[in-house]
Amino acid sequence: MEEWLNGNHWAAWLGLALVLGVVEAATVDFVFLMLAGGALAGMVAGIFTSSVAIQIVAAAVASLLLLGAVRPVLKRRMLDRLPGSGLGIETYAGRPASVTEPVDENDGRVMFDGEIWSARTDRAMIPVPVGAEVTILRVDGATLVVEPVSPVQDVVGRPSTPES
Repeated sequence: MEEWLNGNHWAAWLGLALVLGVVEAATVDFVFLMLAGGALAGMVAGIFTSSVAIQIVAAAVASLLLLGAVRPVLKRRMLDRLPGSGLGIETYAGRPASVTEPVDENDGRVMFDGEIWSARTDRAMIPVPVGAEVTILRVDGATLVVEPVSPVQDVVGRPSTPES
């Protein structure tokens, strides 16, 4: 077996590619798939040359190129097809937050995802009181633009006008 393998390095590369493909099926992160592609490049080199050094260089270069150029594109395409799988602040819109300092059209603070964020409303309105629930509309710089979940009531008593 060892004698046969010495003359057929391509088979070892093919075996490595298959093992990496199985690992990729378990992780679905495209890292092991790119390494399997590199192993296939080593296999192709093994078909044409018996130099193990050339085979290793071919596998390494192909793996690095695949990891740097192909994997990001595949990952982005996969994530684009999954609902609610945006990255970073793209995922904030529509999520709830809790008011920690009154929020109006200029300023305020909310607790979102365990962190205090500066916040403001999208339009002039009665300030959203502390403890109220809000929904994030969008992110503007480092400020969350929010709207109250339920209508804000003006709880400040207004002087009544005497009836004439």
